Amino acid sequence: MTRALLAAAHHVPTTDAPTADHWRGRPVAQAPDWPDSRLLDRVVGELSTASTLVSPQECDDLTDRLAQVAQGAGFLLQGGDCAETFGGTSSLAVRRKLETLLQIAVVLTYAGSLPVVKIGRMAGQFAKPRSVPTETRDGVTLPAYRGDAVNGIEFTAQARRPDPRRLHEMYQASAATLAIIRAFLTGGYADLRQVHAWNQDFVARSPVGRRYERLADDIDRALRFVQACNMDLAGTRSVDLYTSHEGLLLDYEEALTRTDPRTGRRYAGSGHLLWLGERTRQLDGAHLAYLTTIANPIAVKLGPATTADEVGAYIDLLDPQRRPGRLTFIARMGAQAVRDRLPALVEAAVSVGGVVTWISDPMHGNTITAPSGHKTRRFDDIVDEVTGFFEVHAALGTHPGGLHIELTGDDVAECVGGGEPIAFDDLHAGYESACDPRLNRSQSIELAFRTAELLHAQFHGNGS
Repeated sequence: MTRALLAAAHHVPTTDAPTADHWRGRPVAQAPDWPDSRLLDRVVGELSTASTLVSPQECDDLTDRLAQVAQGAGFLLQGGDCAETFGGTSSLAVRRKLETLLQIAVVLTYAGSLPVVKIGRMAGQFAKPRSVPTETRDGVTLPAYRGDAVNGIEFTAQARRPDPRRLHEMYQASAATLAIIRAFLTGGYADLRQVHAWNQDFVARSPVGRRYERLADDIDRALRFVQACNMDLAGTRSVDLYTSHEGLLLDYEEALTRTDPRTGRRYAGSGHLLWLGERTRQLDGAHLAYLTTIANPIAVKLGPATTADEVGAYIDLLDPQRRPGRLTFIARMGAQAVRDRLPALVEAAVSVGGVVTWISDPMHGNTITAPSGHKTRRFDDIVDEVTGFFEVHAALGTHPGGLHIELTGDDVAECVGGGEPIAFDDLHAGYESACDPRLNRSQSIELAFRTAELLHAQFHGNGS
């Protein structure tokens, strides 16, 4: 079926400003089975009068920056927890994730000689889709854990009962996380020279650090050169960081959506960028329809089963005016499929005039089950998918626009391999994720240096 027929079949308007209730009445995938609808209505009503967490201007600023990425003049780094928890919003936990993101960004900025747009999977990633709605242990079946925004992770009937009051807790936790982020980024902790010193520490201590010593030394020389020229380093002392999450809980998202009096356009006030996941990207679904009603930058995750016609339909429906920065595609193909499946999708986007940002999610397509039963990912598979992503774009002459990774600033043991190798046997003692396995701090920084090598080859040639 062609993309035009796909759009027509699902009756989705191709206007940039559909009605606010455009999504209501459509199938809602992954919807929690809220047992108390009156309580849900009350909580949603309270949220509808609350202050938004982000402003329309901030969202527009992010769109402008993503437009640079889409046009080949920038790189996007998106990272953070698989699923945030209410207990993980401490200042220390948030700071460690931010430090790791900044360390990665410094390496990528220097390697590509491009500005890096930084977006956290933070301040809103409290809900998760699930492949099955229930979980069974020792003959007992209960609702699946859908993130702290819906129910508790403890395997009891009371904890697993969806509770709408958790939506208000999500709002409060998101607001607290944003406050920590803003204080951190404006308090001098994000100074480029300080962040680079953290990377030097990694190079000195890590068993694989010497592999990246030359790049670290190059960054150090560049900073000394700028200082020696008495150039203004004010721009290195603070950075912008935007927030993002999967727009999964539509009652919550709609409650925090507001019309900007400046323009008359609607914006999701829950985060700067919202994305559709692999399980919620149905063309006739409520999630896609909701995204057509907001002016935020948005993204869609594309798995290996995505068709070229679907890509064209997403562009027609979500970005009918072909505005650079509006739409990002997050490819999560898996290391075994990325080189075979991604080219047709990129070509389809080009053929319909889409100016989209392409980024690689090398995490979700590479999940395996360890002998212990833990979900895990091999570091080498993650690197291989990123490598394949760059190879595809190099062959097509298109721009490899960024990375989307699940990470933590803590020394967990959830993904196996890496320069400080983690084995299957290590997972039992070091596994802390509430849902999917994340890269720890060392693995994240190592992936940054491996990606930096790909960036340098892409933009400066293999021989330089």
